[in-house]
Amino acid sequence: MAIRVDGADTPVVELGVPGDKSITIRALILSTLARGTSVVGGLLASEDAQATAAALRALGAPIPELTTDGRTLALNGIGVHGLASPGEAIDCGNSGTLARLLLGVLAGCSFPAVVTGDASLRARPMRRITEPLARMGARIDELGDPDRLPIRITGGELRPIEYASPHASAQVKSALLLAGLTGGVPVQVTEPLASRDHTELMLRAMGANLSNERGPGGENIVRLEPPEFLEPLHCDVPGDFSSAAFFLALGALSPRVGVRVKGVGVNPTRTGFLDVLRRMGGQIYLDNACDQCEEPVADATLYPSRLRATSIGAEEIPALIDEIPILAILAARAEGETRITGAAELRVKESDRIRAIATNLKSVGVGVEELDDGLLIRGTDAPCTGRVSAFGDHRIAMAFGILGALPGNSIEIDDPGVAAVSFPGFWDRLREVQETFFP
Repeated sequence: MAIRVDGADTPVVELGVPGDKSITIRALILSTLARGTSVVGGLLASEDAQATAAALRALGAPIPELTTDGRTLALNGIGVHGLASPGEAIDCGNSGTLARLLLGVLAGCSFPAVVTGDASLRARPMRRITEPLARMGARIDELGDPDRLPIRITGGELRPIEYASPHASAQVKSALLLAGLTGGVPVQVTEPLASRDHTELMLRAMGANLSNERGPGGENIVRLEPPEFLEPLHCDVPGDFSSAAFFLALGALSPRVGVRVKGVGVNPTRTGFLDVLRRMGGQIYLDNACDQCEEPVADATLYPSRLRATSIGAEEIPALIDEIPILAILAARAEGETRITGAAELRVKESDRIRAIATNLKSVGVGVEELDDGLLIRGTDAPCTGRVSAFGDHRIAMAFGILGALPGNSIEIDDPGVAAVSFPGFWDRLREVQETFFP
């Protein structure tokens, strides 16, 4: 993925980012459940994606090796009832998306399977998924700590469900839709705000009868009538918006060079980051719009910007939940005090991201206050220096990598390699961009 500089009033570095992690995981799962051969390009080959491929192979799917060049792959489906009992526990690594979606898939399968993960994933809550799956008729056995992996799930004959989710969660919604798919029963999910809709878009593209509507109170209602089979998927996975956000932020914070990320997914359930950046004074432009995998795609450009503080509330969080770490870095360089609330979900991500962000910002000299459900961040233009912890979290590592890349800052990250969970080659890409920005 080449980097080049365009001559303009403001020079712009152009780059691409790897395929979308959320869409890659869904494309691998749904292509496996399809009838026939799917042809998909741009698949991400990160650790989470590799864990997904390995999990599906353990269930009998002939998933080919994922490649780092994003080449088009043929994915041979085995059908909604074609999965086989695994010989041992399925290790989801660090991927919460995989673990929760896989539990949904397995709920409709007539064999037991154990789902586990690494230490970080085993610390994340699972009852938000397993409780509604149990209502549908799946048997759930917690083999370790309550509400945590490892979990044995025994699926089979399921009941239809109309579930009102207390949280706007794409993982909860997707798990129940996948259970309805493999279990052959109707599913309705109501959530207080619309969460990411990658699963719905992909299911529709594969011929599923799925509806989506807004309720009288603004709630999001999704209904699935399970099809007998899914049609194969033919598409290219767009660039990952969450990965692009790190380099777009660098463009905003750069003194003289902008950043253009080409071919990035701009699904409106994912791009709340752009809305907040515009409010902070970010100069953002989208062009060359098209669709890939039923997803809206564009080139996103962000020019050097004078940023001012803002407030981010609960209603905005679902569309920017993964971008809070890099928004915190922007807030640290904005004029004034930024307030983030309604983000308690950040405490049960790959790390307690509220605690991780606050701890690291303090370590490098930024004024910050940790709230139960968010952060108060006081912007500064003073040099940021010190050692920070990634807390085993890819987005924390990359966010503080961006802050450390700015002139005058010097930040050491204890475990930079964790970025490979979602963005293989991130640090090489960042060094290339730095050489262009600050030769």
